Amino acid sequence: MTEQIMRANGVDLCVESLGAPADPTVLLIGSSMLTWDDELCRRIAAEGRHVVRYDMRDTGRSTTSPPGRPGYSLRDLVVDATAVLDGYGVARAHIVGFSSGGWIAQLLALDHAERVASLTLVSARPTSPGPADADLPEHDPAFMRWMRAAGTPDWSDRDAVVDHVVEGRRRLAGPAGIDEAAARELGRRTFDRATDLASQYNIAFCDHGERWRERLGDIGCPTLVVHGTADPFFPYGNGVALAREIPGAELLTLDGVGHELPPAAWPTVVPALVRHTA
Repeated sequence: MTEQIMRANGVDLCVESLGAPADPTVLLIGSSMLTWDDELCRRIAAEGRHVVRYDMRDTGRSTTSPPGRPGYSLRDLVVDATAVLDGYGVARAHIVGFSSGGWIAQLLALDHAERVASLTLVSARPTSPGPADADLPEHDPAFMRWMRAAGTPDWSDRDAVVDHVVEGRRRLAGPAGIDEAAARELGRRTFDRATDLASQYNIAFCDHGERWRERLGDIGCPTLVVHGTADPFFPYGNGVALAREIPGAELLTLDGVGHELPPAAWPTVVPALVRHTA
C-alpha cells in the first residue's frame, strides 16, 4: 500500500489502495485511514476486492482547518468520498463506514445512490453529532466522564499523544481489552502521520445539515449493519435501529465487542463483508 495525495473536491486528501483495480472496489470510510488495520485491509483485498481508504479532512495527511473552525459541512465530506472514487476512476463502489464514517456512508447511499453498490455500517448511529434521539441509547456515562476528565493532551508531545490513544482504545474496547503493543504502535503512527492533531475532532463542529434518520427507508442498496454489544460510544441499540429502519438490512452482532474492529472479530466480519459485496 502506497499513500498518495489526491486533489479532490478542492482539498488534498491522503489516499491509499490495495488489490487489483479491476476487482470490485470497497471504499473504507473512517476518521482516518488508520481506522482500518493494515492486516484487515490485506485480508479483504486477498478475497478479490480493490480496497481504498483515505484520511478524512482534519486527520492524517489530508487538508486541515483550524481547531473548532472546520469551514465545511458534513455534506462536503460526503462529496469528498465521491471525489476519491472519481480519482480512482470508480463509478460505483461498496461503501463501508465506521463510527463517524457511518454518517458519511449513510448520506452517500441517500444522496448519491448511483455511486453505492452496497452499504456496510460498523459501530454507527442514524443521527449526527450531539444528543441522541430519545429512543436511542446515548454514549456510556462512564466513558463520557473519562473523556471530560482526560481532556486533550499536548498534541506536540509524542509520548503524551501515544498514551492518550492507548487509553482511548482501552476505554472503547469490549471486556477482552486491547493489544497494548498494537495500540501503542497506532498511537505512534497517528502522531507521525498527522498534519495537525488538534483539528482531528472538527467533524463534531461542522455544519451537519438536515436530519436524515427519517429518510433511511429510502436506502435501496443491500445493507449490512455490524455492531458490538459492548460499544460504549454508540451503544448497540443504535445498530439495531439502523438495521430496523433500512429496508432489508442484515444485522451482524458482535458479542462482547466495543467501539472497535479487533482482530478477534475479523474471522466473522471479513467473510460477511465478502459475501455482502459479492
